[in-house]
Amino acid sequence: MAPFDPAVALAWLDAYPPLPPTRRAAIVGGAARDAFLGSRPRELDLVIEGDAAAYARALAGPQGDVVVHGAFGTATAQGEGWRVDIAMARRERYPQPGALPLVEPASIEEDLERRDFTVNAIAVTLAGELLAAPRALEDLAGRRLRVLHDASFADDPTRLIRLARYAERLRFAVEPHTAALARDASFATLSGARLGGELRLALAEPDPAAVLTRLAAQLPIDVDRELIGAALALAPPGADRAMLALGAVVRDERWAAQLELTAAELAVVRACRRAGVPADRRPSALWHAWHTLPVEAGARAGAREDPDAAARWIGELRHITLAIGGADLLAAGIPEGPEIGRRLRRTLARRLDGELAPGRDAELAAALGPGS
Repeated sequence: MAPFDPAVALAWLDAYPPLPPTRRAAIVGGAARDAFLGSRPRELDLVIEGDAAAYARALAGPQGDVVVHGAFGTATAQGEGWRVDIAMARRERYPQPGALPLVEPASIEEDLERRDFTVNAIAVTLAGELLAAPRALEDLAGRRLRVLHDASFADDPTRLIRLARYAERLRFAVEPHTAALARDASFATLSGARLGGELRLALAEPDPAAVLTRLAAQLPIDVDRELIGAALALAPPGADRAMLALGAVVRDERWAAQLELTAAELAVVRACRRAGVPADRRPSALWHAWHTLPVEAGARAGAREDPDAAARWIGELRHITLAIGGADLLAAGIPEGPEIGRRLRRTLARRLDGELAPGRDAELAAALGPGS
């Protein structure tokens, strides 16, 4: 790797609005790390010695948007085509393992010492000064993940998930002592909400199965990487890929309920765990089995038992509807009541199974005919 030239990190500032003057500010964390790795940072992370919210407002100006996260002295400024995350330089103290930290203002150098891994404890000040925690530059050059102190995972168990994420995304090795600390750590002190939030980020990675495999020893999950890959390949655009992946590995629904997922997310997880492919593979049988379930459940069930059936359901069958409705049957003389629904369901089944040509006239004739 080439020498760590601060200008490499500062070059990314050209894509953002001019930064307001401040006492001391730096590009930090993943933004500095990725710049030195030769890849475009996902977003610009700044740490400042001062008021992050005020700095965000000055950066955004009257046309931009600002979101302030008061508890940790952080803010986000966003405009057309750009976003900057800004944090107050701080030191942290954990009142108990797994709890959210108590924070107070500090210098940028102190801020680096409270971060998760050495490769994320690198900063480049806007004046061009390169700052780094001990071993940070050495570990970045060696593509290693190392915690900054032995109590890191105990203080904040979400770092276990970040370790798995970074190892897979960056293709970095885990330094042996850090790996040993991770093996001995657990999520027991972590709230369900924090664990669920961090899992969402992990499941959004390009290869969620690989990340989950690294966590399988510490979470109640059973990971089949081939199954997850097949299910994700079947999922249509707009599917909740994160909850599909989680539903494909969760062993205990009670544990999933503790993650404080939304009702819709938990419904996807539960449906993915329970759904199967019906023994009768006729289109009408697939419709009967899956039409009330989230589409993710069909993808997971099909990946496990019959990919062709799932692909047909997702790509074609679930979109088939009748051109007629209950009002048409009432107008044709069928009395109001359950018979209306039965005739419509039987007509739809014939449409699905290819026994009936599409179109209003053919459907109405079928719905009103003998046997319907």
